[in-house]
Amino acid sequence: ILLGGATMRNGTVSLDVPEDFGSETLLERRELGLACLSGTIQVDVDGSEYNLDSEDILYIGQGRKRISISGTGDIYLSSSVCHKSHPTTLTRKADAETIVIGDKLHSNERTLRKYIHDNGVASSTMAMGITTLHEGSVWNTMPCHVHERRTEAYLYFDLPENEKIVHLMGESHLTRNIILGNKEAVISPAWSIHTGAGTSKYKFVWSTAGENVTYTDFVPVSTSSLQ
Repeated sequence: ILLGGATMRNGTVSLDVPEDFGSETLLERRELGLACLSGTIQVDVDGSEYNLDSEDILYIGQGRKRISISGTGDIYLSSSVCHKSHPTTLTRKADAETIVIGDKLHSNERTLRKYIHDNGVASSTMAMGITTLHEGSVWNTMPCHVHERRTEAYLYFDLPENEKIVHLMGESHLTRNIILGNKEAVISPAWSIHTGAGTSKYKFVWSTAGENVTYTDFVPVSTSSLQ
């Protein structure tokens, strides 16, 4: 899994391949999801332009060669190795599959939007979406779970200045925490739980990379088993 991001200030960023990738272009053997976290962003993919507003996500398929990004706002990307090319597709926030899960009693009521997944935008090895915590709720992905055929990354954003996220990971009987701030990301390996609580309201982008893109393919972990 490859993660990246930038704060745009009317400049242009090209997604060039790192020298140690051993490929001619970034997406020679990869696919990519690009999320606009704020502002308005323009993405040029091999001469085709896509305009993204806050919480829109653009899927860019394997084999695309020239990708440049301009505009004003925050962007975040997640990329995984893939074996098949799929169409480049823009999904607006309003068009993403949306469900409300959790409840106020357990402080985990949240709106989950699925963009790249088995029943949405097609991909080879990745899934991606955005979750928004409701007012008064702090816990994300609780009860938590693991999915042993997918690694997952969280990018926390819209967290007010001076507030923090306590992110839990590790095996359920041997958890560890990482303290994160606004626009900071964490990668959880496939055997690890991934959940967290914030000191204030926040949102997060979730993205997975692995052999399975079915959103519901996971093994639940009971809250009582956490240590």
